[in-house]
Amino acid sequence: MCATAAVLSLALLGCRGDETYVVPEEPLPPNTILLSGMMRELSATPGFTETLLSQLNGNKQGPALMSPDLIHRLRELILGKDWQGLDRFPGWTIQGINPTVKLAGHYVAKRGDKEGTASSTDGLPKSGAVTTERIQPYIDLGPYTLEKAETVDLDKPSTLPGFTTEGIVTALGAGVERGDGPNPQLAPMHAESQRLADVLNRLSLNELNGIARATAVIDGQTALTPEGLIAALMASGHTVAVFDARYFANFGHFHFRGQEVMMPFWIDSQIAIPGEKRSLLVPVSHAEYEWEIRAPKDKPGINANVSWYFGIDGKSEFRTMDTQDQAWVLGRHAHEYRDKDAIEVTRLVGRMVVAYAHQHLRRPDLPFGGYYPLGVCQDGVAAIEKKMTGKDTLFPNTAEISLFDDPRDAEVNAMMAEIPKDHEGGLPGPERIFGSLPTDDLSAITIPGLAQDLTRVKTAWQEGSLERTTTWMHRMLLRVIGATAWLLLAGVALWRRRRKTH
Repeated sequence: MCATAAVLSLALLGCRGDETYVVPEEPLPPNTILLSGMMRELSATPGFTETLLSQLNGNKQGPALMSPDLIHRLRELILGKDWQGLDRFPGWTIQGINPTVKLAGHYVAKRGDKEGTASSTDGLPKSGAVTTERIQPYIDLGPYTLEKAETVDLDKPSTLPGFTTEGIVTALGAGVERGDGPNPQLAPMHAESQRLADVLNRLSLNELNGIARATAVIDGQTALTPEGLIAALMASGHTVAVFDARYFANFGHFHFRGQEVMMPFWIDSQIAIPGEKRSLLVPVSHAEYEWEIRAPKDKPGINANVSWYFGIDGKSEFRTMDTQDQAWVLGRHAHEYRDKDAIEVTRLVGRMVVAYAHQHLRRPDLPFGGYYPLGVCQDGVAAIEKKMTGKDTLFPNTAEISLFDDPRDAEVNAMMAEIPKDHEGGLPGPERIFGSLPTDDLSAITIPGLAQDLTRVKTAWQEGSLERTTTWMHRMLLRVIGATAWLLLAGVALWRRRRKTH
């Protein structure tokens, strides 16, 4: 039996699919460097590694939740000079990333139920009603408050300041900066974009109980909701388009001596790469809805671009989007909505804003503002995509559906229940892997090795020969069991022969 166990263990070790992946040596885009390239030069600089890790652990930029386990893993890779591993960090399945945050989410949810923090008729803690002070950490209202009824005249130009990198770009020393500069097309519209984002957030919160109501006015029309404002803009001659946008999520937002640092966050898709004993690793994508508003040609109006997603900062809110993306993150509009569809997407996003506000008020102790147990940026976008198109094409989704239990948010709860739950251990379909990509042209991807892996997997998918790593692991396991059985039979036969001889 000991020999059999040894054979079985060795065989399983050989078919786990986690053999070291060697990042191909490929030409990078101009002005771009891999994270490993930067750290090769700087890992020996006293204190720099800890400075970088503290930025990733404490600064709320980036798509990935830096749990203690992930920070520990990143430190190991850097200090161990495992540059190949660093360029495929962390390379875990969603189930491997789950434990720290998911357990915290369960704990807080159960504690809240036990303590009755949602026991009032408003679903709020007994300590009081909704105030600006309580909601401000979770949604940006700009100059507006919840305590005072106010009317915002959008016929007048915005008086907010223009774009600045203050608070966005941070110098870390050794030639490294974190944060991105202005987008040359969008940054000049920052004042109008910021005001529009603030107003949309404030109008969304009109749905909260017990607050004063805000009103937006444009061209003689009034709006009390985000969708009402979009309808008013259209009626006044503005052009409005809403895009379902996907990008490669930029994990670091680092710049090194003027170069863009390529730093994706890799997830194991559990899809086998044909001819390889390894899984397809894919960079996490970022998804958001984007509004492009342009003034009528024959009269003054609003020119602005805003977006919405639930981010690592714990905020589900309308935001400006006027920083310059690094070239390698690419960008694709999976869907475009206009007219009544644009109004409906805006309505659904407004309901998401309110639902997440309720979550924050009921469960203020959720770590990272609920990011991960309440979903990541993909969850809300996927839920709305499913509602609008009947399909969901984003991966991963992490929302714990048991937390979406507030009866006031029944529509959002039902939408969130409709999308896949990757944290529960299911295997994502290839249509979701490829649907999350920020380009339809795989040759446009500049992350070394990724385009080749995706091409091979896509070909196998189209030919119907795609396999899961679990599939060929299972097949190998059956072969090992079969071989072990033959070894056992041979051993029994040999033992009987020797016994008969004696």
